[in-house]
Amino acid sequence: MSDMMRSLIDILDLSPREIDELIATATDIIENPSAYSRKCEGKKLATLFFEPSTRTRLSFEAAMYELGGHVLSVTTTDGSSVAKGESIADTVRTVSCYADIIALRHPQEGAALVAAQSVPVPVINAGDGGHCHPTQTLADLLTIHREKGTFENLTVGVCGDLRYGRTVHSLIGALSRYAGIRFVMISPRELRIPGYVTASLQENHIPYTETLSLEEAIPDLDILYMTRIQRERFDDPVLYEALKDSYILTKDKMALAKEDMCVMHPLPRVNEISVAIDNDPRACYFKQVRNGKYMRMALILKLMREPFSPKEPRTLYHHLRCNNPRCVSRTEQELEPSFILTGPKDAPVYRCYYCEHKAR
Repeated sequence: MSDMMRSLIDILDLSPREIDELIATATDIIENPSAYSRKCEGKKLATLFFEPSTRTRLSFEAAMYELGGHVLSVTTTDGSSVAKGESIADTVRTVSCYADIIALRHPQEGAALVAAQSVPVPVINAGDGGHCHPTQTLADLLTIHREKGTFENLTVGVCGDLRYGRTVHSLIGALSRYAGIRFVMISPRELRIPGYVTASLQENHIPYTETLSLEEAIPDLDILYMTRIQRERFDDPVLYEALKDSYILTKDKMALAKEDMCVMHPLPRVNEISVAIDNDPRACYFKQVRNGKYMRMALILKLMREPFSPKEPRTLYHHLRCNNPRCVSRTEQELEPSFILTGPKDAPVYRCYYCEHKAR
């Protein structure tokens, strides 16, 4: 393990101080791009995207090119040995023979963690199912910082698919470490925020409320983070059709909001934000896209120079089985299901080491 480089699997892998440093680097890149144009000369990034992507994949690739590096890209399972049944671990072991750093998007939750434990090069989680999306959160944080100048004392509304919305899960985790943060969860009952997210908020005494109504919530918000209802996460197409238009941000709803509220969206949008909002000065979702490239440039530079530093070992329990059908432990070859013990002593909870779902 001593020859491994550092990876980014979850946004909480980065301390607030490190996030501040990444924001400072990204800001310097914006102001002095030529100073960074040869920083990764001779280095190769492999982008392994086993789910569809436009912004995340292209921003990683643009980031590496603008740093003077090269890119190797896989964009479908059909064009790789994954289609033959190759494991995640074997795929990334092979790719690490050709590349200096890997960005992985995969539909199975916990896939990036398995990948990072399998190779000596840095692995960046570019989205693992409905679990985490830390580099989108870095784009979100740079956007909030540039728009608000702070991460403290903000009321943040997250709206739409909160159950499967990995960008929401990562953003809540990141902002939870700042003083005065309050969350408003706006979603249909069927798409409420997962229990492991609210359990963490409760354990850390972070205030949050849950509501069905965007109109009731919007006047109090400093940030409104919209998400689409994700067709690809639904096993039941009838339920998707019933929920897909639950929330649509219109000019009438924006009239209820603060004059300096920041509207964000990880994109792609379907129809949850009216195009009439695009010219509103409070619309920041295309700024997020641009900011994502700069933060990924900063992150690549950080990970390429930092050696792996083992964390305090966690006690893992192996007598259970994860019931999340999207968990990597259900399919990865000879991967032993593992659990961590969380919660208070009088009400302990076993959560999957890979996807964080509670054992039943």
